[in-house]
Amino acid sequence: MKKKLNFRFHNPNPPGVAAEYILKELIEANKPKAERAIREARERKAKRDGATATSD
Repeated sequence: MKKKLNFRFHNPNPPGVAAEYILKELIEANKPKAERAIREARERKAKRDGATATSD
């Protein structure tokens, strides 16, 4: 029989402080993904603008 893991965390902070901390950590964790998406969008726009400029 497998034992099921059960985690409990005690957080003495008010919910607003805890939510702000979690949000900050999630933003930091997703920063590379967001930066990559912004860079790719910028490159697509540059290609689109370059294609438009050369066709004039």
